[in-house]
Amino acid sequence: MMEQNSAHAQTPRPMRCGCWPSPVTAALVAGKSLTLSEVRATDQLVYWLERRPAEGGRTVLMRWSAQGGVAEVLPTEADVGTRVHEYGGGAYAVAPHAIVYADRRTAQVWQLRQGDVTPQLLAGAEGVRFADLRFDPTSSTVLAVREDHRTAGEPQGALVVLGAHTGPDGLVLQSGADFYMSPTCSPDGTMLAWIEWDHPNMPWDSTRLCLARVVRGADGAVLALEAVQVLAGADGGESLVEPRWTADGRLLVISDRAENWTVWEVQWQAGSHLLPYPAPEGETGQPAWVFGQSSYQPLADGGCVTLTVRNGVGQCFLRTASGQIVPFAGSPDQCPVALADGRFAWVQAPPDALPAVVVGDARQGVQQVLRRAAKLNLNPADISCPESVRFVVDGADAPLGHAFFYPPANGQACVPQGEKPPMIVLVHGGPTARAQDGFSFKVQWWTSRGFAVLDVNYGGSTGFGRSWRNRLKGQWGIVDVADCVAACRHMVATGRVDPKRIAIRGSSAGGMTVLLALAASDLFAAGVSLYGVTDLRALAQETHKFEARYLDGLVGPWPEAEDVYVARSPLSVASRIRAPVLLLQGEEDKVVPPSQAHAMAEALRAVGTPCTLQEFPGEGHGFRKEATIRQALEMELAFYGRVFGFDPAIPAQT
Repeated sequence: MMEQNSAHAQTPRPMRCGCWPSPVTAALVAGKSLTLSEVRATDQLVYWLERRPAEGGRTVLMRWSAQGGVAEVLPTEADVGTRVHEYGGGAYAVAPHAIVYADRRTAQVWQLRQGDVTPQLLAGAEGVRFADLRFDPTSSTVLAVREDHRTAGEPQGALVVLGAHTGPDGLVLQSGADFYMSPTCSPDGTMLAWIEWDHPNMPWDSTRLCLARVVRGADGAVLALEAVQVLAGADGGESLVEPRWTADGRLLVISDRAENWTVWEVQWQAGSHLLPYPAPEGETGQPAWVFGQSSYQPLADGGCVTLTVRNGVGQCFLRTASGQIVPFAGSPDQCPVALADGRFAWVQAPPDALPAVVVGDARQGVQQVLRRAAKLNLNPADISCPESVRFVVDGADAPLGHAFFYPPANGQACVPQGEKPPMIVLVHGGPTARAQDGFSFKVQWWTSRGFAVLDVNYGGSTGFGRSWRNRLKGQWGIVDVADCVAACRHMVATGRVDPKRIAIRGSSAGGMTVLLALAASDLFAAGVSLYGVTDLRALAQETHKFEARYLDGLVGPWPEAEDVYVARSPLSVASRIRAPVLLLQGEEDKVVPPSQAHAMAEALRAVGTPCTLQEFPGEGHGFRKEATIRQALEMELAFYGRVFGFDPAIPAQT
């Protein structure tokens, strides 16, 4: 899927690591590459979202049809997105008769009916946000999760319906729980299932699967719910996510009651028992940081597609109607969606090519590329492919830890004889996320310049079952740090990297691990924290509702465990950090406020540790703008150049 460039077909010459001329330029990464996500389909139409850094991070809804090709669907001022739970997701839905979407800038919900050119306002009021938009299968109304910020204290969550009869706030169907997710109506429109949970749980800790009968008006519009019941999770300790109905009215859900997240069939008409649903071995499920994720899709013919993680590597499988399980011929980042002709659409995300929205067959693979994330002139020699690495943790006899190792790769340059490459250790955020093996600029930017990269799935990462996730319970700042150090020592022992030139970088939760690792180990010569947590007490008091009690499980109950919060905070160990630190922070971050970066910079400078703090106006928790992304990349490269003693191939932008 990469365009070939004969200019790169040459014998690589030895060149000092870090100085390699790279085809992966800052301009390309920052402004010319698109983030593709949330593929949807109706009949033979394929929809997806693409975020465009060159347009200030605006997210655009795109559509493809065989007749009309690829086109932008909505007015040019539309920015599809939502800030429910701050992380959003599920900001649009499609049906044969209409499109509904939330606008990130206004928080309003708009509807574009088939044949119309101008969207019509469906809902929206000051202080109200909507997400997880889904069309009711038997009427023109829309189901949604609402987050109401107009009340004192925490914003209030609710399941609502949006339509001509509901007004700007929507009509509340269910409230009382702290959080709601995944409202999904049965094919005949008689029953509604959803997920709910309460503080102090996160959705990967403990949730409830609920069901109710739908009350409709004479015109078919949803008016209320009755006979509400909890089908599973009432006793706690079970993570239930992604309820879905089959075409013949059976209810499916993902549960981790048997260690791994896997698909189960709910016998809701006969005592609410859960029965294992035939699926491939591994973990099928994802941490619900955002709405609208898709780990599996039941098919109209009785089959099912699942996205399953085995040994850290994601693989899509097709279970046919006859029960045969076969590998899906592709590398989807979320579950493919079915078209009316039996083909599928998905975001293809292989290790050796940029993501692309594609259409294809489950057995034959990609048949047509609809949209590429970018046009790159990359030779295969320019692309570093991941190697799965297992390493020992907790003094175990057998390797349990997992990471992806990427060696340097560049068609024009190679590591000089007698030199070993520097290595950057990546610490993913969450901390309940996972390192993935799909093509990523955050990796290729470094490997194409002569760095090795180690992307670690430390304890707490998903994809390895509940027990691996629970290793971080009460141990955040300990287990994650120890696992990153163990992974790093393992790579040093292999002799493939320079033990004196190792940096560690991470964002958000990963940024906290970076700072604690710098204090705990002399392995790391430098550290970069992007909008990282530095003061756990302040985070517990200041953060948004979704994560307001997250630390109860990761650290301890607040405020009873205040002494632990103090001891685990990077601010408390700043005096033990001697390696240079670069802090990158958005000025409008509501998840980890800028005050955390300010305090850390002051603490490091007070003890004489070299520290640079760069703030970016208009940016929140994660960078969206082209200028920001470019400046952050070039600043970080220049930072490593100063620490490791090389001159980058591009000038630093300060």
